[in-house]
Amino acid sequence: MSHTTSDALTGDPSVPALTETPAELAYELRAAEGAFWTGARLCIGIGIFADASLAFSYFYLRSADNAGLWRPGGLTAPTATGAAVMAFAVAAAGLAYLAVRRFRSGQMVDWQVAGWTAVVSGLIAVGIQIYQLTRLPFFPGSSGYSSCFVGWAVLNTVMLLCAVYWSETLLARFMRLRRAFSEEGGSMEGPLPAVRLFRASAEGAAAFWTFMAIAELFFWLLFYVI
Repeated sequence: MSHTTSDALTGDPSVPALTETPAELAYELRAAEGAFWTGARLCIGIGIFADASLAFSYFYLRSADNAGLWRPGGLTAPTATGAAVMAFAVAAAGLAYLAVRRFRSGQMVDWQVAGWTAVVSGLIAVGIQIYQLTRLPFFPGSSGYSSCFVGWAVLNTVMLLCAVYWSETLLARFMRLRRAFSEEGGSMEGPLPAVRLFRASAEGAAAFWTFMAIAELFFWLLFYVI
């Protein structure tokens, strides 16, 4: 960046006027988009490490079940509510991905409908997960299975809420940006810097939702099928 002072522009020689070349602006925009991309993948990495620790506990305790205390009596968490949590979470992930595709193609109404439906689906999944925790047929810590399940259910609730919050804030910001661009004669479908950065954040949210869908399917198989 280069800094110059201009009496003609500011009227005050002590106030610096910031000037940037088009190449510098393009570089900063690409850097900002890269930061969004990297931040979203870091969030996914954090989630992978958290889920991996639970998966390790699951397999370790199950393989070390010398006294038959891994899952006494074959009890499992309620399967119907477990399937519902998985279904709504996967549906939310699919809708979030669909919303980004619609945004990239300029279909703003479809983007909003799919996005808000994803938020509602995610909240339903969270509500069912919390309800399930109040109807468990076992006490937390009563067995290896129960300990792993309760730990995963709490983590799953937190991660789903994070994904829902991310999507909701994007939709709220979209409404403000679109109003501002409309007043200035612009469009949310163009290559403006604010639109490109918004799109990068939306794609990051969709990637996080995709990770959540994979995690939901994986742990559903562990706790209800295997």
